[in-house]
Amino acid sequence: MKSSINRRLRRAGTWAAVGSVLGAAMVVGVPQAHAAKDIIHDAEYYILKAQHGKKWAEQDKAIDAKLDALEKKHGRRPNIIHIMWDDTAVGEIGVPQIQASRGFKTPNMNKFAAEGQYFSRMYTEPSCTPTRAAFQTGRHAVRSGMYTVSFPYEYGGMSEKETTIAEVLSKAGYATAFYGKGHLGDIEQSYMTNMGYDEALWAPYNQVPSMFVPRGDLGPMFPTSVMPELYPDDPYDMDPGWRPTGYVWALEGTKGGPTKEWGTPPNEDDYYAMEGECQKRTLDFIKKSAKADKPFFISYQPIAASFLGTQPGVAKKTVSASILHEFLVGFDNWIPELLKTLKDAGVEENTLVILMADNGPMTHHGPDGMVETLYTGGKGDFTEGAVRVPFLVRWPTVISPNQIVGDIIHVTDLFTTFAHLGGATKYIPTDRIIDGIDQTSLFLNGDTFSRRDYVHIYTGDILAAQVKGRFKRHWVGELPGLSGASFYDLYNDPREVMPKMLPGFTTKTMFDIMKARHELMIRKYPNTKHPRGMPLKGLENPRPAVKKAGEFRFNPKDLPFDPKEFLDYELPYDATMEAWGSGR
Repeated sequence: MKSSINRRLRRAGTWAAVGSVLGAAMVVGVPQAHAAKDIIHDAEYYILKAQHGKKWAEQDKAIDAKLDALEKKHGRRPNIIHIMWDDTAVGEIGVPQIQASRGFKTPNMNKFAAEGQYFSRMYTEPSCTPTRAAFQTGRHAVRSGMYTVSFPYEYGGMSEKETTIAEVLSKAGYATAFYGKGHLGDIEQSYMTNMGYDEALWAPYNQVPSMFVPRGDLGPMFPTSVMPELYPDDPYDMDPGWRPTGYVWALEGTKGGPTKEWGTPPNEDDYYAMEGECQKRTLDFIKKSAKADKPFFISYQPIAASFLGTQPGVAKKTVSASILHEFLVGFDNWIPELLKTLKDAGVEENTLVILMADNGPMTHHGPDGMVETLYTGGKGDFTEGAVRVPFLVRWPTVISPNQIVGDIIHVTDLFTTFAHLGGATKYIPTDRIIDGIDQTSLFLNGDTFSRRDYVHIYTGDILAAQVKGRFKRHWVGELPGLSGASFYDLYNDPREVMPKMLPGFTTKTMFDIMKARHELMIRKYPNTKHPRGMPLKGLENPRPAVKKAGEFRFNPKDLPFDPKEFLDYELPYDATMEAWGSGR
């Protein structure tokens, strides 16, 4: 990996030299000016717009007329429910033929897919925190510094300077709610109620704390790493306070109101109860908003699982018995209740519902059942198996059923698309790059109507690969060769098994220029670092252990340095943090 990174740096230096000699903007066509009201996109979008802009403008006229007619019919803009869970490969949902060979079934989600659109090329970021940050902001996670996975304690999180889709839709009159796995940090400004949501119940971390319980310490975790009190005293354990004993299951609150801890770790019953509570609150928010005749946006990101498996005493739902499949089947059983609630509230035909995963399966050192299906790789990788996920869309009477969509779409596109649907495009910030492309035409017109044919794939802060239509280039991990055997035809090698050099040379310069445009835009609109701080502050009801999490376990005056210096020091990015042991 180090050698590939060095090659990356050398290439960047080469392009910098080219730009300085010839005039970078002239060479690669980086946009030089924008009207104040224009959303700023990455360079590659403008290459497409220059060729298709007139056609898109005509489509937009018809789309806006349709949205205006729908608003007149229903009395308000459409409701939006976005549901995104963890670590699921393409084909695991919506394809019963694959499920039949995997030991589980999701008939309700399969039916959901048949009632709308099944997208075959939804791209995300390679892991959970980056994808969730990208969804909320419409920006690649590297732009906000949210490119690493958050664990307790994180001492950081999403910046209040970022603008979320909840904030954008709130300005257009939407009621907004978040339930489930937030995973955007543990500092106060990253709390979901400070991110534009009117109400929220969220886990600031991932599912790893589910193992910070007696069963975990006596099972998969290092002995004494969680609860040393379960063991005889270790006379050599001089600093026991480093353990993150003040972690929380979840936080809850309202916009402008107090934030409280929900649940009491290490009580496992509370952990397992979170999913049902999130689902209950989702349904209640639908009913409340419909009764108030107010459009609503709900982001429900399921907790999905405990890394210790199903709750003790609860019967298995699948013969595979994998953690993922147990969640998927249980979640599938809830889908009819969700759709019935929308119908009973009289808003089903005015509600867009999306089901998707945040990234590919945790194939590296993950639990049983996390395996590749159609594509190579998994969580943390830059291969297709890491960043292509199930994506299902349903909107009765607006989106026709039984559609298969083969166009490229990216998770950041949902930000801009939701804003358009909600009449809130004017509230999208215009002082930064927005990676998300408005894909309303793709949703309403279907296959072949995408406005994107490219993807930038990051692992951490490293641009690891790029996709352009059917072609792909790996920028890291190249094999030796004249230019590195790093080119792929995804139609003929979808699993990226055999990198090619000579057959891909027609794409070489195209990818070189594509990368240069992207990096030059970053120079113009630099990436930022996410803020750092002490965790879990500002809670109304902190337990003693939670309160201590935001304090030092020693007297800072006894140190010859400022113990908060570490907050300003950013460790060099370690690719193994994201790759979960990937050897590619």
